[in-house]
Amino acid sequence: MTKHQAWNVERIPDQTGRVFLVTGANSGLGLATTRAIARRGGEVILAVRDEAKGRRAVAEITADQPRARLEVRRLDLADLDSVRAFAERLRSDGVRPDVLVNNAGVLAPPRTLSAQGHELQFAANHLGHFALTGLLLDLLAGGKDPRAVTVSSANHRQGRLFFDDLSGERRYSPMGRYNQSKLANAVFGHELHRRLTAAGSPVRSLLAHPGYAATNLQTRSVGPVKLLFGRILIPLAQAPDQGALPQLFAATDPDVLGGQFIGPGGMGELRGAPKVVRLAPRAVDAETGRRLWELSERLTGVRFAV
Repeated sequence: MTKHQAWNVERIPDQTGRVFLVTGANSGLGLATTRAIARRGGEVILAVRDEAKGRRAVAEITADQPRARLEVRRLDLADLDSVRAFAERLRSDGVRPDVLVNNAGVLAPPRTLSAQGHELQFAANHLGHFALTGLLLDLLAGGKDPRAVTVSSANHRQGRLFFDDLSGERRYSPMGRYNQSKLANAVFGHELHRRLTAAGSPVRSLLAHPGYAATNLQTRSVGPVKLLFGRILIPLAQAPDQGALPQLFAATDPDVLGGQFIGPGGMGELRGAPKVVRLAPRAVDAETGRRLWELSERLTGVRFAV
């Protein structure tokens, strides 16, 4: 049995002294990630859109782990003004995260535009995390074993980037746009790794995907997507605690390498213990990476210090 096949939350090293920032930490994979890190001594900042839900998540964890070090801060990733304000507050409060887990996501809503006029899934799943990572990168660089972990999906392999219609004005498919956002996550994480490596940065950029996990991402969606993933297929899904293993591995394992994509090791990457899996060829294409990076800088107004 290899290390990756055997890996579970009991293999997480002691995280005392490390600060983790987890987006979407109040439920699903984010909550499972927060709970596991807190159990191993790490301090976690729960970056959530709804602070009341964040406080309920903290109460749930501390009922079992009274000494857990947790803090709730508001962040709406779909609103770039909120992302900037969040980063500025962290700086002014002297908070220096060691690990950023870009976990939050939106799945297949009706066509909706963000506060800045971007398609919601592209805005929340990609642009918000791109901006957040860029605004915090210098803080991460001074951290202890610093990492940026971006959560993508096996669906990135089905995605394409609609550079000529990013807002979905001409054509909109809820799942097609979700797949686009997950491909954008994959392209971003890989391109960030390339740039960090070229700059000699101590920060490692990693990617992870949960396989098929039962979270409220499916149950909050609408129409056929909710019926399929939120009801019909839900008995086949693994629990959030299992789905969070790949991102926990990426965030905490001492031997993981920058640029790696961690997913479940079972059949079809739907479930199982974490292992290194492949990125789609389009996710590692240099020209696609450059094009998405420059576009994301322009749309967010954030330039990375690398």
